[in-house]
Amino acid sequence: MNSQADNTFPGPVPKEALAYFRTKKLKPGFDFRDVWREEHATAFTVAKAMETDILQALHAGVDEALEHGLTYQQFSTQLTPLLQKLGWWGKRVMDDPLTGEEKIVQLGSPRRLRTIYNANLRTARAAGQWQRAERTQKSHPYLLYQLGPSENHREEHVAWVGTILPIDHPWWDAHFPPNGWGCKCHVRQISKREHERLVASGNYLTEPPKGGMRNWTNKRTGEVERVPVGIDPGWDTNPGKLSRPKAAKQQLKKKQVALKKEIKTPPPQPIKRL
Repeated sequence: MNSQADNTFPGPVPKEALAYFRTKKLKPGFDFRDVWREEHATAFTVAKAMETDILQALHAGVDEALEHGLTYQQFSTQLTPLLQKLGWWGKRVMDDPLTGEEKIVQLGSPRRLRTIYNANLRTARAAGQWQRAERTQKSHPYLLYQLGPSENHREEHVAWVGTILPIDHPWWDAHFPPNGWGCKCHVRQISKREHERLVASGNYLTEPPKGGMRNWTNKRTGEVERVPVGIDPGWDTNPGKLSRPKAAKQQLKKKQVALKKEIKTPPPQPIKRL
């Protein structure tokens, strides 16, 4: 697990990252698993932020942090009093809309704001980087996996360091960082000449690492999912590759499948012969 060391994300994000974030629509969710995987390409959500004004305040705070390059301390200092004024702070008793169960839940807190800040800024930057990588693929056709500035790293992520693969390799569909809560890993785009030089040193991997898959049960839905080992459930996506039309189409297909399961077709009635 990565440390909680502060990462200030100095400077405004590239225009692609800001555009990616601004295309998202607000979507309330009680649990972080209620808005899942590909949905994050089109939806902004914060667990337990069920009221529109709360979600709007959080969205505006992240947007400002992205546009102006705010540090976490600046982000937190500006947002904390507003959330407290709106009543979204500390612990509260809430009903889980899925189960109807009454629960004591954590609303706003310094720890939650840090998670919101880190997760949204990292995924937006990653989405923007992917879009730039696709645009400059002709001159720099490879990506190099690298570790970030954490005190402790997941051992699987350490094993992926030095992996060099073409931008269009399917491994990046699930392993383009960040690859979990608190993950600070990143990639560097390199040219064919640098690729040849690095590979010639014998210190880099040119095949996708063998990590395998594991089963994980989403307790909100009961579905068993296959997740790559070393990646937190729900993070095995490439935010920049999931364009709005593609993500929306995937979500529509999932809803159609779920609807078909709910509709029980009555068995055919026997034909009465006269």
